[in-house]
Amino acid sequence: MTEFREADPTRVRVELGARSYDILIGPDLIARLGSEIVERYGPVRAGIVSDSQVAPLYRKQIEASLQQAGVETVFFQINAGEASKSLAVFETLVEEVVGARLERGDVLIALGGGVVGDLTGYVAASVRRGIGFVQVPTSLLAQVDSSVGGKTGINSAHGKNLIGAFYQPGLVLADTATLTTLSPRELRAGYAEVVKYGLIDDPGFFQWLERNHEAILEDGDSAARIHMVANSCRAKARIVSEDEQEHGRRALLNLGHTFGHALEGATGYSGRLVHGEGVAIGLVLAHQFSAYMNLCSPDDGARVTAHLQTVGLPIGVSDIPGARLDTATLMRFIAQDKKVQKGALSFILTQGIGQAFVSHDVPPSAVNDFLLKTVDA
Repeated sequence: MTEFREADPTRVRVELGARSYDILIGPDLIARLGSEIVERYGPVRAGIVSDSQVAPLYRKQIEASLQQAGVETVFFQINAGEASKSLAVFETLVEEVVGARLERGDVLIALGGGVVGDLTGYVAASVRRGIGFVQVPTSLLAQVDSSVGGKTGINSAHGKNLIGAFYQPGLVLADTATLTTLSPRELRAGYAEVVKYGLIDDPGFFQWLERNHEAILEDGDSAARIHMVANSCRAKARIVSEDEQEHGRRALLNLGHTFGHALEGATGYSGRLVHGEGVAIGLVLAHQFSAYMNLCSPDDGARVTAHLQTVGLPIGVSDIPGARLDTATLMRFIAQDKKVQKGALSFILTQGIGQAFVSHDVPPSAVNDFLLKTVDA
């Protein structure tokens, strides 16, 4: 792995006018969080939100960095897992933050993966109608996707991320050294979101991943991982800057997610399937469905399937442990995730590797027929 070398740290800018912010990427960055916050916010108080898995790893380190910079801290902990993205946990955390007397000029820090970031961001958007918000993502999925772009929220019984708000952070600090603590399953789940960026509009990046996935996932090559995270963040920052609230182009970031979210919902967010695994299966299904609709070659879906299978990700509904899912169940969740408008679904389809596009006129009957042949066969 010698093709790319990133400066340390790498800085990616999300351009949103007065609300623009930096993504800092590199190893051992948590130690500089305090100085970065003071530089942007001044000597504020900071609430740190983390979960039961991440807190034992980084709580002392992050508190030391903040306190050394003169930032007073208060700590909040939630249970690890998708179940914490709920109205009940949201209510509890809001009351705890208000009870701690964090003011509008103070900062709420999300220390953890996507669940912590999504929940904390929604709390930050809600308390006192908006307090400062900083993301310190510690999972690969959060570093390359959920920490960037301002989508915050929680799940409903009707589907994933149906309750929330657009609320941008003031800083994202992606410490790539935290990736060394992830389990192989977590690392691969995050990798599915990385693959997505190549499949949207960057076939060269997808080719690079095909060549370098072992350096990223098996060898832990620091330079390869920094390049992977930075390139993913640049791709998302570019799209978010063009379409912050998903009125058009930003919807491309949902490639694979309509199917993936339906799979997560159908498994009850139970741990049978984590988000990135749902995305992996969703990416395969999106390419297969596009071929079914005569939009791309079946060879494209085969190539995507082969790469995801090579890195150890699930590639089909039959790979999900437990009771087999059926088309009727999946269609109920798909209708909630991308609501039917005038009898048609919005879907991200593709004309080939790196040629994704938004379609607003997909007949639900076509999706249903495809799933009957793919899932129920």
